[in-house]
Amino acid sequence: MQVTVTRKDTIFSPDSSRVIARFLYTSEERSKNIIRNVMSMSDDEVNTTLSKVLRSYARRHRNISLIFETHYKKLDGLLKELKISPGNNNKARKTLIGSYFTMEYSIESAAFFNPSIVEDPDQSETGPDEKRLIMSFRATGEGHISSIVFRSAVIDKNCNLVIEPVGKMLAEAERKKRHIYNKNTFIKKLEEMSYFDNKISPLFVLEKLGDRFTYGELKRAVEETRKTHDLSPNKEQIVSQMMWLAKSHYELDFSLDSSISERVIFPTSEAEKNGIEDARFVKFTDENGEITYYATYTAYDGSTIMPKLLETKNFYHFKALTINGEIAHNKGMALFPKKIKGKYALLCRIDGVNNYIAYSDNINIWREAKIIQKPKFPWELIQVGNCGSPIETKEGWLVITHGVGPMREYAIGASLFDLDDPEKEIGRLKTPLLTPNAEEREGYVPNVVYSCGSIIHNGNLILPYGMSDYASTYASINLTELLTALKNSG
Repeated sequence: MQVTVTRKDTIFSPDSSRVIARFLYTSEERSKNIIRNVMSMSDDEVNTTLSKVLRSYARRHRNISLIFETHYKKLDGLLKELKISPGNNNKARKTLIGSYFTMEYSIESAAFFNPSIVEDPDQSETGPDEKRLIMSFRATGEGHISSIVFRSAVIDKNCNLVIEPVGKMLAEAERKKRHIYNKNTFIKKLEEMSYFDNKISPLFVLEKLGDRFTYGELKRAVEETRKTHDLSPNKEQIVSQMMWLAKSHYELDFSLDSSISERVIFPTSEAEKNGIEDARFVKFTDENGEITYYATYTAYDGSTIMPKLLETKNFYHFKALTINGEIAHNKGMALFPKKIKGKYALLCRIDGVNNYIAYSDNINIWREAKIIQKPKFPWELIQVGNCGSPIETKEGWLVITHGVGPMREYAIGASLFDLDDPEKEIGRLKTPLLTPNAEEREGYVPNVVYSCGSIIHNGNLILPYGMSDYASTYASINLTELLTALKNSG
């Protein structure tokens, strides 16, 4: 049976004008010279120079002077070495020094791709057969550093998107470290990531802490250990990796006066300094009816990938947590939108080739997985994986997949799994739903269509997808036709 796929004209393209103000630090001596030079300026020179900076950048950033002051505070160690008392500088001089340690970063200058889509928690002021949606994207800028950004849209009964105005005053969140760690789980995560030689136990630091500890308690234990012990290079590496792992847990608070399109989840911890990749958002409904939005994503530090989890109720406050367990070491995890027989469930691709399913009592700990799909058809013989969280339908769990075939071409397919036993495949399309067409195959990575999440609306599957890792668009697919084709595929 033919499945009707309607490509839409809406294009989400990278916009180099969307910038955030980042802390800029090069070297210690160079930084000291910058501070010395500003300290030698007269008050009139300081005020004149600062006025020019503020005139140029105040309209590009929300409260740029506060950002400068925040960056000035990060220089506390250098100021002490230079014997400059922070209290001796007036506000203008502090702000100007901070401006020299600030740079603009264009978050989506290179690419805007791999979208996912969920219902907005706020469905007020929508008309009949309309739905307000939140779309997330992987935005990539200079140095191929990826972050998560959002767009808000209303979809009408004909599956056309009306994109809400995109704000220009981008806002990074206030970052807070207030996670409570379980000692045994923390040690296991270190072991999983091969951070230390098994002959050297991390207990030389952790023995100072209780079974549960905070980031601040760990930091104090590390500082005390460094003061009282002459650490070997191996032990120093273990200490550094402990702090690296601890910094991977944090919370983010966005300003209430920021629109969803102005909120940027930019890499902040060491574990993700080279990128936050391919967030798969899902609206999760717990057994008591409580709704939480989760996103599995990949943190990348330039050499190691770490699966992580975002949690939010309202898209203003987020928790970032590591995903632990023996199978938590590869990309492409996607949570089911509800528990299966009392357990959390997710799809994953732990060997980089096949689709797996895993179950757990704890959303952060995943121990075992079972293969449910292997590459089968020519268009997916290199690998098969998910394109976001499974979608519950009356006929079964609809899983949008990706396959990689000849010439490393990425295509999007679909499978159907039993509702009560999602290890059981009901059907699978023999040919892709989407392959890159002439307009979609050129980009940062050619010949790729890829999605991180879909949604059902008015009898249609709404499938946003990235085009060759450069820009994004979406398609609508008749759901009845798709499910019928899957059931008939055998």
